Order: sequence, then structure tokens, then C-alpha cells
Amino acid sequence: MQALLWMLASLASFCLLALGARELSGEVPVFQTLFFRSLIGAILLFALLAFNRQLAALKTERIALHGVRSVFHFGAQYGWFVGIALLPLAEVFALEFTAPLWTALLAALFLGEKLTLQRILALLAGLLGVFIIVRPGSEIYNPAALVVLAAAIGFAVSFVSTKALTRTDSPLLILFYMCLMQMPLGLLLALPQWQSISLEQGLIIFLISIAALSAHYCLNQALKLADVTLIVTLDFLRLPLIALAGVYFYQEPVTLALLLGALCMLIGNIINVYRFKK
Repeated sequence: MQALLWMLASLASFCLLALGARELSGEVPVFQTLFFRSLIGAILLFALLAFNRQLAALKTERIALHGVRSVFHFGAQYGWFVGIALLPLAEVFALEFTAPLWTALLAALFLGEKLTLQRILALLAGLLGVFIIVRPGSEIYNPAALVVLAAAIGFAVSFVSTKALTRTDSPLLILFYMCLMQMPLGLLLALPQWQSISLEQGLIIFLISIAALSAHYCLNQALKLADVTLIVTLDFLRLPLIALAGVYFYQEPVTLALLLGALCMLIGNIINVYRFKK
């Protein structure tokens, strides 16, 4: 139940993050947004740790794994922001929800979690859902969908790395090193297209940073309490929420292909976690 509550807070934060990213799309370069997001996050987390006299907790013996997590997560973030700008919000989230299935595969390879027949069937159902949504070869195929799909795989690597890190490091420590390591990456890639931002854009970036910190902190807490494949499956509840937001704020259509594809992914994720309810 505690893990479920943390995941509910996480999905609400991710939805706010998506709306903020859509508002900035086409106005502020993605790498610049990611840099400011990391900078604000690092400052806020350092201040929080200093206020609570927990700076000694910044020590870690797993700096390499933090680096791997941060790089993969940074790349996944970029792909996600690109998808938010080019695709309907619900389609981005639907494709992102292949992450639990990739996570199940990676967790079996690197964390020793069992890759059962149920999880293999879940992966196949999820891939069928992707095929229905992306529709390769059709006239309405959008290459941006593949960018989001690649981002989902990057998020899966991040999920598995986070689960491994929670065995020794606190959620705040994981978040701090993520922001600290992603900050120079964002700055280096943002410099060629750097531009001034307005006060309104700055406020949105600040809200994105807060929502991102909240989303990841809640996700890390949930991962600390339960099996990684169970936790990321609960994240599927984001899809109906963001679909409603897309319809309300941007008049985005909810197509039959999206609904059928999402249904396949939902069935796959239900299969994936069924063994936890026995």
C-alpha cells in the first residue's frame, strides 16, 4: 500500500511534467531545459541535505553505477521531450509504457529476477501494442514514435539501475547525483543553441524541475519498497490521466489504434504482475 501511494504521487508529478514540457516545446531548446532542470534540482537537493545536516550522506561507493544511470536517463529524457513536442501526449505515454516490459527483461539479466513464462507473454503483448500504435509502413507513421520507444528502453535501464542503487544509497542521494551528473551534459549540449528565456518560461522550467524531483523521489521510494516490475506497472495509470489532459488542453484525439495498443500493453502488464497476487 505504501508503494502504491508513492506511485500515485509519482504519476501525478509526471503528468504535470509533461504539460510543462509541452508548453515549452518549440520555444526553449530541449538541452537548455534539461540543463536548468538539473541545475535547479541539484541546488534544491543540496540545500535540503544541508538544512537537515545530512551532507555526510553524499558519500557513495557506487559512483560508476550512478554515472550509468544518469547517462541513460539523460538520453531517455531528451527522447521523451522530443516526443512530447511532436506527438499527442497520450501516444507518448503509451509508448513509454513499454518501459516496464523492457525493465522485466533487464531485471532478469542484471538483478536476478525471474523471467517467467508470464513475463515473456507480457513482453509479447506489449510489443503487439507498440506495433498497433506505431503502425510501421502506414501513411500516418511518425518516426518520432521510434524516438519515444528508444527513450522507453533508456528509462528501463534507469529503473533497473535505480533498483540496484536503492540497496545501498538513499533516494535523495540517487536524485542528487542524477542532477549533478546530468548538469554538465545538458550545459555542453545546450551551448550551441543557447537563447535567452522569458520570465514565464523560467517559471515553467522551475515548475518542471519541482515536478521532476517529486516524480523521481516518489518513484525511488516506491522502488525501495517493492519489486521493480510491480512498481513500474502501476505507472500505467498515467495513461488515462494524460489522455484526458491532452483532450482538454490541446484538443488531441484519442484514436482507436491508441486505445487498442494501450489495451494490449495493459494486458501485458497485468500478466506481468499476476504472480504477485497469488
